[in-house]
Amino acid sequence: MTGKPAIDVISFGCRLNTFEAEIMKREAAAAGLGAADAIPAIIINTCAVTGEAVRQARQAVRRARRDNPSARIIVTGCAAQTEGDTFARMDEVDAVIGNDDKLKADSYRSLPDFGVSAEEKVRVNDIMSVRETAGHMVDAIEGRARAIVQVQNGCDHRCTFCIIPFGRGNSRSVPMGAAVAQVRRLVDAGYREVVLSGVDMTSWGADLPGAPRLGTLVQAILRHVPDLPRLRLSSIDSIEAGPALMDAIGTETRLMPHLHLSLQAGDNMILKRMKRRHSREDAIAFCVDMRSRRPDIVYGADIIAGFPTETDAMFENSLRLVDECGLTHLHVFPFSPRKGTPAARMPQLPKAVGKERAALLRARGEAAHAAHLARLVGTRQRILVEREGLGRAEDFTLADIAVGAPGEIVEAEIIGQTGERLVARPLMAAAA
Repeated sequence: MTGKPAIDVISFGCRLNTFEAEIMKREAAAAGLGAADAIPAIIINTCAVTGEAVRQARQAVRRARRDNPSARIIVTGCAAQTEGDTFARMDEVDAVIGNDDKLKADSYRSLPDFGVSAEEKVRVNDIMSVRETAGHMVDAIEGRARAIVQVQNGCDHRCTFCIIPFGRGNSRSVPMGAAVAQVRRLVDAGYREVVLSGVDMTSWGADLPGAPRLGTLVQAILRHVPDLPRLRLSSIDSIEAGPALMDAIGTETRLMPHLHLSLQAGDNMILKRMKRRHSREDAIAFCVDMRSRRPDIVYGADIIAGFPTETDAMFENSLRLVDECGLTHLHVFPFSPRKGTPAARMPQLPKAVGKERAALLRARGEAAHAAHLARLVGTRQRILVEREGLGRAEDFTLADIAVGAPGEIVEAEIIGQTGERLVARPLMAAAA
């Protein structure tokens, strides 16, 4: 029998996992996994950032087995790296593959047989021993109008709440030439927008000869790939944004005016206990400075509610940060203790307090987002169509738009807003 390999990848978490899912599918197919005349395969690509993310992954495993009794179920990703034994003990799981090995065809050629012990299911290496990140080439990200390029992996920092370094390893960078070549290849394939992604992207280059900074990479991409209409950055750490990156954001119109900031809290004592590298004053100064250079810039941010020892006054500082930084797109998480991290050993707040504070933060963020939508009514925006009827402006704001194929950039007037997104009236299809 012949046909398309029966491989399904279910990804949780960040953009990097979405990018890696395409590589995994390609490498697994090259290894012959899920061939049409063999057993179908389901790969669960997990996230470990919160306990809820791990719970959702376990739930997905059980659902996959229930819906596909004969499939081979493989668990990988960050939670597989940090909690491999937990997944191996699940009867529904056939194999557990570590975060580094999931991107290699050989890992899918030597899977354990059905019915082996939990210990035999686990194929997880020492992620801290990994020293290189390959510049993987991807022809397409299925169902997405923009392409994601991984330029960095891992993290050298040890924030007290974060398990991710133990899932991703230490920071390592894709060489500049490989990253530029990959962006050029994607543009040649028809992509109009490329997103640079990484676990701690502003640390890019520290392990490369000469220790270049992220701003140098951004400027090189824009210079050497002149046909790229839109370059976007995923989450950055504002305290590590060097002069070249700030200059690029302020002057390069092809670099999109949207920054998602890893802020985590707005109180200095909590930031210290988190072992963050910035103060609330640093965060505010960065946002004010960048807005003075790029008035149309929009900020998103990650904020944790209910961190251990957080008082009402400390939480109020995080609430005020939304207005003081001018945040528009919030990712809010109630604190989730992760086993093995210092924060898990700190005096914990009741879960109800974290949930209540997260709800208050989300409400403040929703009000800020509504005000942002209202400000854009009557303006002209260039909308990248993501799927039929829906696209995003350059500042990453969602917009209803009636025309345009996925991947097309459409010039439009904003004639209204729904409370969740803009309503755009097309003016003309943009050529670039």
